[in-house]
Amino acid sequence: MDPYSIVKYPLNTEKSIRLMESQNKLIFRVETSAEKPQIKKAIEELFKVKVVAVNTFFSPSGEKRAYVTFAKESPAINIATQMGLM
Repeated sequence: MDPYSIVKYPLNTEKSIRLMESQNKLIFRVETSAEKPQIKKAIEELFKVKVVAVNTFFSPSGEKRAYVTFAKESPAINIATQMGLM
């Protein structure tokens, strides 16, 4: 799958900002059929960073969210700035 079809967009909520600052994580809206290894590979290709872990969650509205933890050498705040979130 194409990385752009797997990762839809980042979430810019109060919770996502708090996770970014405290745990070096970002939350993305992803394709519902995408699996964790596919999401990890897509994020690494899109942003040229090292991903430590991916946790997924289905929201009550039916969308799939990925909580992506980045390596220490790849601060989430730099990635958010690159995307225009900050």
